[in-house]
Amino acid sequence: MKELTRLSYLIGDGTDILSHKTVLVLGLGGVGGYVVEALVRSGVGHIILVDYDQVDITNINRQLIALQDTVGMNKTDVWESRIQKILPSCKVTKIQEKITNDNIDMLFDYSIDFIVDACDTIAVKCLLIKRCLENHIPFISSMGTANKLDPTKLEIIDIRKTSYDPIAKVIRNYVKKERLKGKVPVVCSKESPMKLEGKLGTIVTVPAVCGFLLAYYTLNQLLEENRYDL
Repeated sequence: MKELTRLSYLIGDGTDILSHKTVLVLGLGGVGGYVVEALVRSGVGHIILVDYDQVDITNINRQLIALQDTVGMNKTDVWESRIQKILPSCKVTKIQEKITNDNIDMLFDYSIDFIVDACDTIAVKCLLIKRCLENHIPFISSMGTANKLDPTKLEIIDIRKTSYDPIAKVIRNYVKKERLKGKVPVVCSKESPMKLEGKLGTIVTVPAVCGFLLAYYTLNQLLEENRYDL
């Protein structure tokens, strides 16, 4: 595939391996969008897009698909169009649903090689981690990126080793309470969030780097590089 020639210089037959993999991305916002972009440009053969939301004018400061002429459109539809323009051979499955504790099991009706959690709902994050561990499906989850400015403070780490992040604290406690066994890889920042009196501020560099780290870990796992001993 000519589109992936320069990638093949680095990973050789790995491009063929990735072309036969299926990755589900939950949440197509500031973080999840960069995950999808990286996976598609790396030749992943099947992407399952999960998001119920539409592009909003407030997304323009950080989301790849947020443009003046995409405001109001379904994120899954805009991403499908973008993916087809990047890599037409990539199969796209869209799930235009708001995932909750009541319907999360529908995600596991698909044959999935890897799940990337980039959603905003903590309860869904917790349950998804539990379901992935129960079903032996490799995964990685994003923690908070709002009210943070320094992308260099982001790292790939097991949830049990995280600090400073309020979302990670909730999930750490959940993992402990549920006595979940197995690695729980996350991308988390060591930067303390700014206090903005209930407001959520964002700068594109933090969610973008978070998304690329999620994608990097995903690709390594799909290629069985096992570079991370979390």
